[in-house]
Amino acid sequence: MPGDVGAGVDARCRCRSVSIVALGTEREAAAGSAGQPGLVRSYLRGSGLVAELGSPAPSRLRARILGGVPLEVHECPRWDIFDSDWYTSRSLIGGADIIVIKYSVNDKTLFQEIKDSYVPMIKKALNHCSIPVIISAIGARKNSVPCTCPLCTSDRGSCVTTSEGLQLAKEFGATYLELHTLNDFYIQKYFGGVLEYFMIQSLNQKSSEKMKKRKKTQKCHRVQPPQLEQPEKLPILKGEASHYDSDMHNLLFCCQCADVAFYSEDFSKVMEAHKVILCSVSQVFMLLFNVKSPADIHDSSIVRTAQSLFAVDTGARLLVPCGATEPSPPARVIVKDSVFCSCLLDILHFIYSGACQWERLEEDIKKKLKDSEKTEHVLEKVKCILKTPGKLNNLRDGSSHQIKQLYNTSLRLFFNTPVLADVIFTIQGATVPAHRAVLVARCEVMAAMFNGNYLEANSILVPVYGVSKDTFLSFLEYLYTDSCCPASILQAMSLLICAEMYQVMRLQHICELYIITQLQSMPSRELATTSLSIVSLLKKAKFHNSNCLSTWLLHFIATNYLIFSQKPEFQDLSVEERNFVEMHRWPSNMYLKQLAEYRNYIHSQKCHCAVM
Repeated sequence: MPGDVGAGVDARCRCRSVSIVALGTEREAAAGSAGQPGLVRSYLRGSGLVAELGSPAPSRLRARILGGVPLEVHECPRWDIFDSDWYTSRSLIGGADIIVIKYSVNDKTLFQEIKDSYVPMIKKALNHCSIPVIISAIGARKNSVPCTCPLCTSDRGSCVTTSEGLQLAKEFGATYLELHTLNDFYIQKYFGGVLEYFMIQSLNQKSSEKMKKRKKTQKCHRVQPPQLEQPEKLPILKGEASHYDSDMHNLLFCCQCADVAFYSEDFSKVMEAHKVILCSVSQVFMLLFNVKSPADIHDSSIVRTAQSLFAVDTGARLLVPCGATEPSPPARVIVKDSVFCSCLLDILHFIYSGACQWERLEEDIKKKLKDSEKTEHVLEKVKCILKTPGKLNNLRDGSSHQIKQLYNTSLRLFFNTPVLADVIFTIQGATVPAHRAVLVARCEVMAAMFNGNYLEANSILVPVYGVSKDTFLSFLEYLYTDSCCPASILQAMSLLICAEMYQVMRLQHICELYIITQLQSMPSRELATTSLSIVSLLKKAKFHNSNCLSTWLLHFIATNYLIFSQKPEFQDLSVEERNFVEMHRWPSNMYLKQLAEYRNYIHSQKCHCAVM
């Protein structure tokens, strides 16, 4: 139980605290969140929970352990925090004393995703720091009697084997625990014993570091050097939440740049949509719009679904003809199944919302049809449409995060490809194909450009000025995938300028955070020798209305005054900027004056001693 070994902890350690980051869940993806408390919460039950703070992901738990030592636990059951907010997750990992990684032995898909995608991110966030990591494999394997033998292959089907868990722990340098059930023995004695061992180690290490610092401060008893105050804290920039799903959802209702129209069998129009969105989530639509041929699709059920549900009006043009100067009219698609056609609006709403709200789709169709057989018939058709060979085929077995991730990455297939493209950007003598639907959904400037009284509204070729091809491609990649990975500070600044040009504010904030993070991690020696002009970055940030970044850069220059004041670019600061830097410089003039007086005193004492 927490607190049983408190007597073994040095009293000096009790004033310290321990921070634990718990990642993952002990439950399977299909099991939901109901049931008994998780591993860490069950462990803390005996200590008396002090408080639970913060949003569900990550949640913060506070307790007293080991005889009164404060403990703070950050619980992150969902791994998508690493995808949506890398800066917050990296800060969370960097501030941890102990990391606990949990997974269910019956969820091999999630285990493989943790191993391939998230463990490398955790290693990167740790940045070679030596922090204890506990990997907890939880649950009894369903397909056989649990086996702890590393060489056993009897449970290598859909379950995570012991050898796979041990191999992950070995690669990570972690401690591996296997808990067949969450009872008192496994939680308090087994898991709790290992956790308390690492907590005691962390407390003793902090106490040792404190004593070392105290001894250093006690070396000089006569004349103390001047105290250097800490520099002013730099402004903190917060990231903006993604609105990728809402952008796509709004596209369905505005119907701008629609290139496909669905009709019932009596030829009455039902709904307009966009080929690229439909094809990004379904091979049925790829087959329907000639993106793929039947020979390219090895699953015959997909071909049968396309032939039984839809028929394309052969009089409509499906692709942009060669040499066309205006966009093609929408393709006409006849929905053969009348029951499916009556629910088409709800189905498209589900697809455009990220294909991750399956329960809501079920509820909407049940209310509309009021017939269980017809409801089941329509839902089965939807599953057939969204079927993806080799990936996620059962919507009920997949978490919302897995489905959303599949949907987001699918639009990447159409990035910088002429397939279904209805606009071609010309830039620096090169051409870049794109899709109006994605551009309109993700960028308000382009929505106005393709929907107003502009030449671009009725033209296939659209020239782009003021940015390089590589920068514009990075900008389009963000619009398609909602992700951005600049290769350098200069590339991030170029992308920031492009984002400001097209008024994509979230991308602008991402670039600002990237530049700040890179500069903060740069050592003083590298900062002094780099050819990168921080003053030039400041000027560009101001010119392109990046007020947060320009303010931060001014504080950064002031904080590193001794470095930047020696560079020629320092003279390029305006009078107002120079006054700000001088006022907030670190170290201050007062400190440098006191330091000179102290050095003179020490020198005079040495000379006096030499004469004596």
